[in-house]
Amino acid sequence: MNWLYDLWDDFLSLLFPRICYGCGNHLLRNENIICTECYVVIPRTNYHTIRENPVEQIFWGRCKIESAAAFSYYNKGSRIRNLIHNLKYKGIKEIGFELGRIYGLSLKSSGFTESIDLIIPVPLHPAKKRSRGFNQSEIIAEGISAATGIQVNTRAVIRTVSSSTQTKRSRYERWVNVEGIFSIKDPDLIRGKHILLIDDVITTGATMESCINELLKTEGVKVSVAAIAYAPA
Repeated sequence: MNWLYDLWDDFLSLLFPRICYGCGNHLLRNENIICTECYVVIPRTNYHTIRENPVEQIFWGRCKIESAAAFSYYNKGSRIRNLIHNLKYKGIKEIGFELGRIYGLSLKSSGFTESIDLIIPVPLHPAKKRSRGFNQSEIIAEGISAATGIQVNTRAVIRTVSSSTQTKRSRYERWVNVEGIFSIKDPDLIRGKHILLIDDVITTGATMESCINELLKTEGVKVSVAAIAYAPA
């Protein structure tokens, strides 16, 4: 009976072709969301295996973190940029989960997540989340959680100020734009824990810095950060 299923699957693919959201090519049988070619050729930073890497250096002298990493590079025209664009602006939420799952497997196998107690995605302001319908960092975090078995918490920290977009702002303007925009809702949920803070893209790190500094106000908290892409400012 498998041949009947395969025949039906091929027929449906002709009528409703499934497209890779990274490169736009047709997905083959058994491929899902991201084609095998994209999976292979998307460049990895491997920063989760390198101490004092460029993402970690972003936070030097600004806030205390344990470690930092990013999956790939957010370059113009890159496949990872296409994937994140389709996630954020076209609402293809499955992309976020799959990227998180793929990266989560790498983080776990390298030992990067060995001491992590909790995963927290960078929160969106409630109004922004209602408008978009989801928080892309939350979905990425769920994928990382599925790969690592580490719990995701979306209740401990909240975004209290809806700041304007960071696009085209200078480094200083980005920092001012996000200062004091987060608040800890329930310190008991994070006290004494090593938190992995997740975002989709790290550029100057200003948003993450604001969130990190708020998290560190709670006793015993340590923070590491990870993102799907790194965009050098």
